[in-house]
Amino acid sequence: MSAPATLPSPARRTRRTRPPTIIAASGLVTLFFVVAAVRPGLLSTDPPLHTDLDHVLQPPSLTHLLGTDDAGRDLYSRIIWGAGESLSIGVGAIAVGLVIAAVLGFAAGIGPRVLAEPVNRVLEIMLAFPTLLLSLLLVTLLGPSAQSLVIAVGVGTAPGYARLIRAQALGVRDSGYVEAARALGHTRRTIFIQHIAPNTLRPLLALFTLGIGQCVVWASGLSFLGLGVAAPASEWGVLLNEGRTEILSAWWLEVFPGIAIVLVALGVTQIGRYLQDRAEGITA
Repeated sequence: MSAPATLPSPARRTRRTRPPTIIAASGLVTLFFVVAAVRPGLLSTDPPLHTDLDHVLQPPSLTHLLGTDDAGRDLYSRIIWGAGESLSIGVGAIAVGLVIAAVLGFAAGIGPRVLAEPVNRVLEIMLAFPTLLLSLLLVTLLGPSAQSLVIAVGVGTAPGYARLIRAQALGVRDSGYVEAARALGHTRRTIFIQHIAPNTLRPLLALFTLGIGQCVVWASGLSFLGLGVAAPASEWGVLLNEGRTEILSAWWLEVFPGIAIVLVALGVTQIGRYLQDRAEGITA
């Protein structure tokens, strides 16, 4: 009788869903946009606001790789120059969100009961609002700007991350090495600094990377609604907003900025999941 079939190990399943080629492609895409954000002049063909009235609403060609807009501006160059604004907002928003989440998560998880209970109730109320709706409410109150986007999207993402940090902190608090530190007479402050905080926050590297793509998408969505960075900036949501009136006659004005947003989101998400697997001891 033949041996019974066995299920593939988790590591093998992960290897099939995230092969090295996918990770390499994600890394190259992310590197391209990081270079575009840091040194856009190396990749662009024109300044972002350079107009060419002889080539208005031109489709993609060898002269203008991704076409031009209604002012004759090269769309490829605008996307390249907009990478810095879009990625800066995404990184800033996830940084703000994780800082707020860490404060709320530790307070809700290992804080004194008089503090933990109110914080948990606040998190439950915030989680009742969809992230984009909460961000939309905040950016409406703060006014449209890049800084408002960073704060609004950061605060909008904080409740979900706070619950993750709370769960992680509770697990670390009840671990054997923390119990041993208590038995040795270490103070609560020493235990928190040396054991609880490092072991709770270590997995956040992957969480940080995963969150960048989400924040770029949400920030671009708010800019598309006219509640983010104002024109004539080259932020990708602004490009989508400017191109919506020409979508029937100049499809490239919507398609290519949208592709840039999707590529960044997919690239950093795949890298984040790879780092998450590594942190959990799984080799992709």
